Amino acid sequence: MSKPSNTHFDVVIIGSGAAGMTLALNLPDDYSIAMLCKEAPLEGSSYYAQGGVAAVLDDYDSVEAHIKDTLIAGDGLCNPETVAFVVEQSSSIIDWLVTLGVDFDTRINSQGLAEFHLTQEGGHSHRRVIHAADATGREITERLAEALDQKPGVTIFSDRIAIDLITSDQLGESSKVCRGVYTLDINTTKIQTLSCSNVVLATGGASKVYLYTSNPDTASGDGIAMAWRAGCRVGNLEFNQFHPTCLYHPKAKSFLISEALRGEGARLLLPDGTPFMEQFDPRGELASRDIVARAIDFEMKRLGCDYVLLDISHQDDALIQNHFPNIYKRCLAHGFDITKEPIPIVPAAHYTCGGVVTNQAGQTDLPGLYAIGEVSYTGLHGANRMASNSLLECMVYGRAAAEAIATQHRGPAPKNHIPDWDASQVSRSGEDVILAHNWEELRRLMWDYVGIVRSNRRLLRAQRRISLLQQEINDYYANHTINRDLLELRNLVQVAELIVSSALQRKESRGLHYNLDYPVSLETPRETILTPHNYA
Repeated sequence: MSKPSNTHFDVVIIGSGAAGMTLALNLPDDYSIAMLCKEAPLEGSSYYAQGGVAAVLDDYDSVEAHIKDTLIAGDGLCNPETVAFVVEQSSSIIDWLVTLGVDFDTRINSQGLAEFHLTQEGGHSHRRVIHAADATGREITERLAEALDQKPGVTIFSDRIAIDLITSDQLGESSKVCRGVYTLDINTTKIQTLSCSNVVLATGGASKVYLYTSNPDTASGDGIAMAWRAGCRVGNLEFNQFHPTCLYHPKAKSFLISEALRGEGARLLLPDGTPFMEQFDPRGELASRDIVARAIDFEMKRLGCDYVLLDISHQDDALIQNHFPNIYKRCLAHGFDITKEPIPIVPAAHYTCGGVVTNQAGQTDLPGLYAIGEVSYTGLHGANRMASNSLLECMVYGRAAAEAIATQHRGPAPKNHIPDWDASQVSRSGEDVILAHNWEELRRLMWDYVGIVRSNRRLLRAQRRISLLQQEINDYYANHTINRDLLELRNLVQVAELIVSSALQRKESRGLHYNLDYPVSLETPRETILTPHNYA
């Protein structure tokens, strides 16, 4: 990988997680590729994924069973064609990762032969989650990065955040295609224009819009907001997945406790030690995430407690430490020995199931713009993502988008007539405290009013306040020098508005969207699609 020099590329990839790196690795070697990393390379949600990759790898499993489980978890809103498209490629994706050196866990079977160790997570009817202990995302992204380091023509821009997409209509052209992106160097505050033939959004989700999240700081909805401003449709943004089990500790920063613990027999308990999940679903702890998170939320509110407990201490110590070494060490550092005692947990915002509408090649409504991974809405997850389908989606669509770009390469985009960023009319602000207050208010009101359980009154209250926040933030953006905090806040308030608007359109409860005023699911499922030019 070379150092940043030129400013024109065949492809600009915004994001460096599993989706973005998979795409880069599958593009032709003679392409010039720029990859923008908001922080250091690898830093993002893919790296921190614990559980694994859902794939059909066992004789007792089948593609049909994986498809069926995904459709059930999606509560009627999955696109069956998309589900089949992704699941049917699962085994080939694992084969590809193995060739890259990904070291998945193995075990010795009854015949004395080594085979992949598969675990079971919520919503799955079989053990089909292949993993590398409890740090699968780290193992995969590190191997992808090693392969990318050997690929010619890739330029990595670290500590770089995208500001906005550049479209041809902004340049006076009659047609509208994506021509590039304005970027901010976070360290120097300099703004650089990158022109290209194709932009790929691989920016992840928007869980940072909530006060408590299991995701790193990069999950600020940048790609969704930029695509919306560029005229792309978004879909199903009301479905925000809250991971049921994050460590409750003031210094843990919502450290995620993998669902795989429940797959290996961990029980959810009330603070007095009473199990409770069987009251909510016959699958108990292995019910889908929406059901488990809602059950925990219900019990916490009913009892007025700050957390419930997760207990795997009845399992063998060696099993726990071998399969969950990082969780064991992290909990121990906070004073909890999971081999001997239950740990306090709470739900936290984890995954954005909706996003920028794309086709099966990752193409958006804007020619030359692609979206892959969590930023996109493909129809795979429906109203609720089934555990460990997300890394699979990243790599399936990374590969599909690379093939589409190589097949439909539009040739060189104009290099010279994109104007530089004009900051002549703005000034430095001496009131950055406004950003801090708006940031805190936005994330808290989203947590309180647009969280696990909603109501029309809460949603309308959130909508009114978000509208005021947007005015304040947009005014600040128009008049003051930009920085990372301002850009992320601008994007998050835009995504928050879209989430609330989507939630208000859904007059039912389904999957991850539960509204006290509409507790019953409608007979006919429907998507929620918002279109910029029809949006009021």
